Amino acid sequence: MISVAEARAAVLALVDQLEIEEIPLRAAAGRMLARDVLAARTQPPFAASSMDGYALRRAEVEPDAMFKVVGEAAAGHAFEGEVKAGQAARIFTGAPVPNGADFVVIQEDVTRRGDLITLGHRIGDKDNIRPAGGDFAKGDKVAAPLRLRPADIALLAAMNIARVPVTRKPRVAVLATGDELVQPGEMPGADQIVASNSYGLAAMFEGMGAQVRLLPIARDTKASLMQAFALARDADLIVTIGGASVGDHDLVAPVAAEMGMEQAFYKVAMRPGKPLMAGRMGAAAMIGLPGNPVSAMVCGTVFVAPVIAKMLGASTTEPVLLQAPLACDLPANGPRAHYMRARLIDGALHPDGQQDSSLLSVLATADALLVRPVDDPARAIGDMADYLQL
Repeated sequence: MISVAEARAAVLALVDQLEIEEIPLRAAAGRMLARDVLAARTQPPFAASSMDGYALRRAEVEPDAMFKVVGEAAAGHAFEGEVKAGQAARIFTGAPVPNGADFVVIQEDVTRRGDLITLGHRIGDKDNIRPAGGDFAKGDKVAAPLRLRPADIALLAAMNIARVPVTRKPRVAVLATGDELVQPGEMPGADQIVASNSYGLAAMFEGMGAQVRLLPIARDTKASLMQAFALARDADLIVTIGGASVGDHDLVAPVAAEMGMEQAFYKVAMRPGKPLMAGRMGAAAMIGLPGNPVSAMVCGTVFVAPVIAKMLGASTTEPVLLQAPLACDLPANGPRAHYMRARLIDGALHPDGQQDSSLLSVLATADALLVRPVDDPARAIGDMADYLQL
């Protein structure tokens, strides 16, 4: 067996960042920005009013001062003239500040009669003007890599970026194996269960930005597995579930080897998830996950997620370890790293009392994986512990 760190390094060595493609901005949400982009314009492109009111000269602002209104500026419609001494222009939020004006008095501080306005007595020092380039300037950079959030999409739109360079989505083929499995919605036989791992993993990988294809369930025969692998030929990454152990019906490794897989390692010193396998099959990387539901999901988090992040060109592929105090005592850990399902309640880690790798109900209520290192000594309530956020 190899360590978790060694296994993670080995799976990351199997892949590289994928190529760049340009897509419409409308389709870019959630994608990974692959190349720096530069603003095509300045925002705002002119000094603009931040309030409804009257634009005039700051030097003339004083209580009871009177001005003649000589024009109007609205958003999208500038006042083409110049505001001179003793003059003001009616102005609305977002409108360009007219030439000659450098102060906007809000309409609540003004009394108007016909074309004359009189200033009130409570005018502050704020000019109510947004300066040109106050948000960003032409040529300002949005740096890659960056997973594009809704706010980033809005920023790129304001910068007049219509097409965005992103990393191509990794094509991930997910293959569940086993005679005991049926698809959700089908009627299981007396000795069968419903396939769940593939659906949970597909949701995880798609949430990261991958393009996932669920292959038909492969039965425990060489022919069925070979047919399934053939369907995955165009994938960047093949993720198998189950059949990676050493039982008589665990055929994934020998069939994959027969089809040309170059194995990088087999078995990792962790629980859940010991029977993990990885290698290359032609142009695709391949990761063989354990069949137990929790084992598959934990290994997907610890190993497959970093691989997808690297293919997308993320700035880091290392899982983010956080820390919190334990809410209970824990016995010493053994020779395998333990990823315990836990809940974070009032800032403290509460590991579930049931850690069996088949219990999806426990995983579904967990929001953290408490990470116990190899040979970690006994821990007491209040001790700080590492965890991964789920």
